[in-house]
Amino acid sequence: MSRRAAARFWLRRPGLVLAVAVLVLVLLSAFFPGLFTGRDPLSGVPAERLQPPSLHHPFGTDQLGRDLFSRVVHGSALSLKATSLAVAVGLVVGSALGLLAGYVGGLLDDALMRIADVLLAIPALLLSLALVTALGFGTVKVAVAVGVTSVASFARIMRAEVLRVREATFVEAARASGSGPLPVLLRHVLPNASGPVLVYAAVEFGTVVLAVSALSFLGYGAEPPAPEWGSLVSGGRDYLATAWWLTTLPGLTIAATVLAAGRVSRALDGETEEISR
Repeated sequence: MSRRAAARFWLRRPGLVLAVAVLVLVLLSAFFPGLFTGRDPLSGVPAERLQPPSLHHPFGTDQLGRDLFSRVVHGSALSLKATSLAVAVGLVVGSALGLLAGYVGGLLDDALMRIADVLLAIPALLLSLALVTALGFGTVKVAVAVGVTSVASFARIMRAEVLRVREATFVEAARASGSGPLPVLLRHVLPNASGPVLVYAAVEFGTVVLAVSALSFLGYGAEPPAPEWGSLVSGGRDYLATAWWLTTLPGLTIAATVLAAGRVSRALDGETEEISR
């Protein structure tokens, strides 16, 4: 990889550069909110309620006089925590099931794939709503519910890759040399089958942000006054006519994060191969 090729790659893709910048800012706000604001997201000044965006309050203030920018910044930690946990649940559980189904085959493969078909037949939002209703409210429970809805997709991708890799020459050589099924699975099959699954995890990140925000919007996320992105959008619905910024600016933050994650995932799905040319 040459510096010139890397520089040419990034210069030809200003949209990708912007997407990476957006994701970096979101991650920094989640882990280091003090870099962006020193205001308390939970306390407000009643005399400053429903003020429009200004230099003093970049995102304006809400109905209790709280700084909306501070609430969006601090809310990124809760939203990304739920998103990361949901993707991890889908990745780990789905990959494990797909790995077993593809490598063992037979009745186990048939049973797991029929379960995956059932999960895929149910709309993701409906399934997550049913699960979070059974589990209860809260950020972690929302994350688990959203993660379960993506298990089937991860399992199918991993299974397809395992079916391809298990017939490779190096896997046959490992079996012929006396390696047991478990070492072959962990040392040879899994590392060579995990690439597309990890790329799909990046693709799924933006979708999960939207799903977590949707459940938070419906009131299944963290309890008020905790600032989650979806609950911030929901909280401003009653003030759309007089305070548009309460829903618009958190909504634009969610949209920017989802679009940026989608753009970066497309780059991971193949564009970065040009850097090595």
